Amino acid sequence: MRITIVYDNETRRKDLKADWGFACIVDAEGRRILFDTGANGSILLGNMEKLGFPPASVEEIFISHDHWDHTGGLSEFLKARGNKIKVYLPFSCSIPTDAGEVVRVGPALEMHPHVFSTGELKHVEQSMVVETGKDVVVITGCSHPGVGEILEAAAQYGKVRALIGGLHGFCEFDLLRNMYTICATHCTQHKLEIESLFPGRCIPGGVGTVIEL
Repeated sequence: MRITIVYDNETRRKDLKADWGFACIVDAEGRRILFDTGANGSILLGNMEKLGFPPASVEEIFISHDHWDHTGGLSEFLKARGNKIKVYLPFSCSIPTDAGEVVRVGPALEMHPHVFSTGELKHVEQSMVVETGKDVVVITGCSHPGVGEILEAAAQYGKVRALIGGLHGFCEFDLLRNMYTICATHCTQHKLEIESLFPGRCIPGGVGTVIEL
């Protein structure tokens, strides 16, 4: 699978724009899913164009939670997409009027073979889980329910070996000891501590980062 960050607080290339928020393209199991939409639709679409992702290439949208820095680009993206598209969003999210099929996620859900939602945890946020062989990859928006609870929910699908996304004030670093890949993005407050504790396993985030797993 491949994850490409298309919206983040920093950027890896001068031609890409950084902004407060998060979005990434998840290419897994033959599908292309847009995970969150950042805060600003024009920035999202501009970065996607420069990275080679036309809106029409996206097959589904996964919204982690109903905060502006993760949903602000949704309406403009849907307009640019030009036709209806399936959107997975937690029950606590408002429903976009211009989407196609809307899947409101409560309990854990199998979206496709090997691609899952943790379900809406603590009535605020869902995370994506992708099986890669015997291990699983977890992608988070902001980790509002707590990283420990997210990892516990994801563990039903396999051993979590990669964690990518926003971690907010997470500081239970021992939870990361068995990770092969860590990419702390967006709202993560303790990036430097995580990088110092797990050298060689951390990948810097930022718009333009590509993670192959």
